Amino acid sequence: MGKFVVSKRTNGEFQFNLKAGNGQVILTSEGYTTRAACDNGIESVKKNAADDAHYDRKTSSNGKPFFSLKAGNGQIIGKSELYESEAARENGIESVKKNAPDAEVVEPES
Repeated sequence: MGKFVVSKRTNGEFQFNLKAGNGQVILTSEGYTTRAACDNGIESVKKNAADDAHYDRKTSSNGKPFFSLKAGNGQIIGKSELYESEAARENGIESVKKNAPDAEVVEPES
């Protein structure tokens, strides 16, 4: 089962990573100024993950595919890593759809 790992950046902002059951990061958030805003971002991922229309499939400047997950208002709430192929990107999207809705929220292991 997936999990959201919340951490604090060196600049004091909060962020989360959605990890698949195997521990691989499948979605990373933007920085949030407060923990409450970060928690709202997690809830937004849970709510929007199942809807394919909320995924923006893109290609980076070096030609590698990636995706963004957007909230209902169009704001980006998370981005994927860069993938080696479009098929791998689609697997990443499917993993977010599968893992996000029921993922627990945890603090990073120290």
